[in-house]
Amino acid sequence: MTDYDVLVLGGAGVDTIVYVPELPLPYADSYMVPAIQARPGQTGDFVALGLHALGLRTHHLDVLGADREGDLVRDLHERHGVGFTVVPTAAGTKRAVNLVDPVGRRLSLYDVSRGDADDRFPEDLVAKLAGVSRHAHVSITHPGAQALPAIVASGATISTDLHNWDGENPYHLGFAEHADVVFVSAAALADHESAMRELLSRGRARAVIATAGSAGAFLLTRDSQRVRHQPALVPPAPVVDSNGAGDAFVTGFLFGLLDGADWDTCLRYGAVAGAFACTIPSTRMEFVSRDDLLASA
Repeated sequence: MTDYDVLVLGGAGVDTIVYVPELPLPYADSYMVPAIQARPGQTGDFVALGLHALGLRTHHLDVLGADREGDLVRDLHERHGVGFTVVPTAAGTKRAVNLVDPVGRRLSLYDVSRGDADDRFPEDLVAKLAGVSRHAHVSITHPGAQALPAIVASGATISTDLHNWDGENPYHLGFAEHADVVFVSAAALADHESAMRELLSRGRARAVIATAGSAGAFLLTRDSQRVRHQPALVPPAPVVDSNGAGDAFVTGFLFGLLDGADWDTCLRYGAVAGAFACTIPSTRMEFVSRDDLLASA
């Protein structure tokens, strides 16, 4: 028996949440906005904590700085009971500013200075953690790319989320070509179906999932030429924020995958988790329960 169901690699950081009256935000000298809050939790944190909330044995690995933001991320994992292995970085903990409008749309501003090109996850550490994990979910944040060969060698299955890939950026393809399951947002894709077929043809993936917000999600598998469509579900409460919805979809889908569910059930689990996430303000960390997910099948 393995120690972990899922090893989450990368994607730890702190977001500063700013609620704005509209997006795009017209130029003005100043705006009066509600309380601005710094909240620990970026894509890898959301996936790790969401999977843990669903009862999966989860561990997180990432680089963090010796700074206030790093302390916030460490405390977040400790409060939720998720194990976290930290590799120190002199560049500081990753940060972003999220502008959120009244209907829950988000615009994220990422601080690109929070990254050191020389940062690496020690190969022996990656091999050790991946070797005791059933599955690894690899965020596209640095330095995840360099860890992929060691994870492949461990025998763990791999998933990754390309987020708003434009269909061309080669950086994202490096992750996709190593993954068994690839998630991607359709937001920046001119033709999401063609992009999905391209991803299947280039790597070892057996499934590609394109999430499309209110249009739902699409699934293409290696053993079928048919694109499955999962319509978006009506959230259980009013929509307040789309932040974290894509990560929540990933957690629901991976829960089904690791539980042995069929593709259609995995899609529905993802849609349920994503819809729930839209009802939670960015300033809170709350996840759909295992019971609610199972009840939706």
